[in-house]
Amino acid sequence: MDNLIINEGFPLLSFLIFFPLAGAVVMLFSSSDSFARFWTLTVTSITAILSIPLVTGFDATTPSYQFAENHSWIPQLNINYVIGIDGISILLVMLTTMIMPFCVLASWKYIKARVTPFMICLLIMETSMIGVFVALDFVLFYVLWEFMLIPMYLLIAIWGGPRKIYASIKFFLYTLAGSILLLVAIIALYLKNGSFFIPDMMWQNYSVTFQILVFLAFFLAFAIKVPMFPFHTWLPAAHVEAPTAGSVILASVLLKMGTYGFLRFCLPITPDATFIIAPFILWLSIAGILYGGFTALAQNDMKKLIAYSSVGHMGFVTLGIFVLNTQGVEGAIMQMINHGVTTGALFLCVGMIYERTHSRELSVAAGVGKYMPWYVTFLAFFALSSFGFPGTNSFIGEFLVLAGTFKADIFLALAAIPGAVLAAAYMLRMLQRVIWGGTNNPDQSYLVDLNFREIITLTPFLIFVFWIGLGPQPFIDLMHTSVASLLDQLHSWQQQGIAQAVLR
Repeated sequence: MDNLIINEGFPLLSFLIFFPLAGAVVMLFSSSDSFARFWTLTVTSITAILSIPLVTGFDATTPSYQFAENHSWIPQLNINYVIGIDGISILLVMLTTMIMPFCVLASWKYIKARVTPFMICLLIMETSMIGVFVALDFVLFYVLWEFMLIPMYLLIAIWGGPRKIYASIKFFLYTLAGSILLLVAIIALYLKNGSFFIPDMMWQNYSVTFQILVFLAFFLAFAIKVPMFPFHTWLPAAHVEAPTAGSVILASVLLKMGTYGFLRFCLPITPDATFIIAPFILWLSIAGILYGGFTALAQNDMKKLIAYSSVGHMGFVTLGIFVLNTQGVEGAIMQMINHGVTTGALFLCVGMIYERTHSRELSVAAGVGKYMPWYVTFLAFFALSSFGFPGTNSFIGEFLVLAGTFKADIFLALAAIPGAVLAAAYMLRMLQRVIWGGTNNPDQSYLVDLNFREIITLTPFLIFVFWIGLGPQPFIDLMHTSVASLLDQLHSWQQQGIAQAVLR
């Protein structure tokens, strides 16, 4: 455990994990809807504020796991409570903590029934999501990975739309199927190593056959979570039926667990299998980019449009990861954060128009720009960000991914470019319909523009759109050393394999 920098002071990571859970327990003793709203906003806000020292105290010059804690949990099976963050996970932890207060604000009026159980689900979700990104013991990781399923299922099944039962069961079954394969891979690695400590499983001399089998189990679990084409079919249904906060959490955080898994586990634990299977994953990513773009272009439901756009955007993330160079991987991590910011904001915008019109159809929202100028201003900037307009956050991520892809394979890069064009097509089509509509727009005179709470909810997302778009270097600096270390070891491993093959 030499790569752990143990935190001798206040156990900040444990606090961030368990404080939301403690907040959920407190709400069990109250049935007041107002208390539930204010208490959840307070808990999530405190968690967000107290996560800031992770960034200010983070040493970006080392790839070691920082703020680490290591405690014995089940000694008979060598299972420990081990947590820590590095440059790959820190931005995802920050994304999670920062986005949760705005999920609460988005649900302030939207959720009218069973408010306390809803807020409890949000807090339990926050505990599990933060825990997944900081866990360094596989049993702890798996418990928290599975812990997320039930509250997300309930968010869709209880507070979702007309087809909520279908969507929630489909989400649960797909994710559970992937989780079973993940558990099989974890058990196989434990039998090889005698430990569940994740860093100890990395860069070991497993046989190529063993690596391929473990990689495939990991891949299916994480590809479902991303979701990659063709494992994506649960996502549109879950997004459409979920309440606004559920859609934001799905898009901004849950999908990133899959791509995080590829970086954290597939590359360092199964490096030989990664090089063997990566070309197939790259072309699956291209298929997802194009499929997501074309399908989004055909949608008239705003939520479906944004849901299918996620398939395309996450295709860029997996493309960046598996080109296996610094620009591609850093672009992929940036795009994970950018997608969380931009697509989360777009789902908030859809929820705000749905609260007013009780419809997500473009035909119903046609021409609202005349009566809701603040709304369409926010929507326009987020739409521009979604298709990577220069000066916005997504441009940085897509540029780095495409630069890394051109470096790896020019044909792959050329195949991915139409995905960026399609994103501009479906987003500009949506904007044209919502802002101006046509010659036969429905009567929108009853609509009122965004209120103060809604403006406060959307403004931080807009700040990050331009902050990352115009000044991305601080974000890249946080991840660079960890990414460089991972790829250096990966390519050193490849060179050793080549050298051994030559000697034979």
